[in-house]
Amino acid sequence: MIRFHLRRCIDDYEFSTGKSLTLIQLAEVTGVHRATLSKMLHERGCNVTTDVIDKLCTFFNVDVSALMEYLPAQQQS
Repeated sequence: MIRFHLRRCIDDYEFSTGKSLTLIQLAEVTGVHRATLSKMLHERGCNVTTDVIDKLCTFFNVDVSALMEYLPAQQQS
């Protein structure tokens, strides 16, 4: 399973900039639909394209590993 760390990226952004960041704002800046961002935050097994990953990594200026991680089957709790 792939686990997304979008909440962590948003929190880090807010801490480093001193500005709040809503999903609506993130959607407007990145061009990623707000519903997709919401699914990444709340749904297990959410499917997103590499284009979405690229846009988010670019916005947050992070490597893919900061945005998501692979969890083997036994660690999916």
